[in-house]
Amino acid sequence: MLSRATIRARSTAGACLLCQWRSFSVSYQRLANKTPSPQTTKPSTPPSTPAPAPDAASKDAASAAPVSPIESLRESGPLANAPRAYGKALDTFTPTHLSRPIGMHNPPNPGENTGIDTRTLQQKRDDFVNYEKHLKKREMLKSKISRPYFRDWRNMQFHKGKTFLAPPRLFKADLSLYFPNLHGRTLAKDDAAKVADTTPLLEGHCSVVTVFSSMWAENQIRTFVSPEANPVLQSVLKQSGGRAQLVQINIEEDAMKAWLVRLFMGSLRKKVDEDDWKRYFLVTKGITDEIRESIGLLNSKVGYTYLVDHNCRIRWAGSGDAEGDEKEGLIKGVQRILDEMTKEGVGKNYVRKTAAVPELKAEGSVAAQ
Repeated sequence: MLSRATIRARSTAGACLLCQWRSFSVSYQRLANKTPSPQTTKPSTPPSTPAPAPDAASKDAASAAPVSPIESLRESGPLANAPRAYGKALDTFTPTHLSRPIGMHNPPNPGENTGIDTRTLQQKRDDFVNYEKHLKKREMLKSKISRPYFRDWRNMQFHKGKTFLAPPRLFKADLSLYFPNLHGRTLAKDDAAKVADTTPLLEGHCSVVTVFSSMWAENQIRTFVSPEANPVLQSVLKQSGGRAQLVQINIEEDAMKAWLVRLFMGSLRKKVDEDDWKRYFLVTKGITDEIRESIGLLNSKVGYTYLVDHNCRIRWAGSGDAEGDEKEGLIKGVQRILDEMTKEGVGKNYVRKTAAVPELKAEGSVAAQ
């Protein structure tokens, strides 16, 4: 007769065997039954002489990554030491005169920098499955997220946000760089001019272009161009016979602010003359980091003033409030460009004659006239 201890021992042993059976897998049995493949013996090769070690120069060249145009502008551009909304914060800064022209190296064309996605469904699908483009977009989003929100306001402590001082004279025409094409809504009521590009408007004219995105910035550009602060400039523009003009560009990349500006466009039309409605732009898209670095839009809370000739080249630029003889320099620059247009015979039947400007390597290669 079996005792309780014997029955308990047998049940425990059965349970352990059951657990062991459950722990086995069929794959182990397949691997166990698999016959090893015959190994092929490779012929022995004679020892070769070791390759010479690469020198330090070749190592540096191999390890050096290609530098993007934006990074090259940040490091070696004419505004490399200016404060920005990203990067390292500066404790002290003193603006200096522009030593080299600023702008884009390629001439602008209508339809550029619109911010409108014109890709087809097939192109969107190809971009969606492209891993390299995903990495680029990830880096772009990381750079935007990592930017301090109040950095632009903090940089206003340096001379009221003045990024640079205007050059004492105009830059030479053949070495000047181009103002980019911008696309936006104007104050005009007719459908043909309600949404337009800046390039057709700037071509064939001497243009004083102001760029701002806040009330503070708008007050700053008024120190350059308003009738109260610079009446001589207004008289020169009126006496030019339509060859010189004032173009205002209001940049509002925030969707809510842009909607508010469009809502109150009626009040803006009361402040601007009806003849200048087509010269007031509200730009909401298309301002890339490359454009900001190229033309010096480094602080969104600061106003910038540019003098653009009839070939869309930036011949003079100012930032912040007008200081010293900057207003007089702007007036002389407008008169100088008008004289150049008269010598070249630039009139209503203007034919565009522009070409890409090569990159400037030396600071002293561009002399001001």
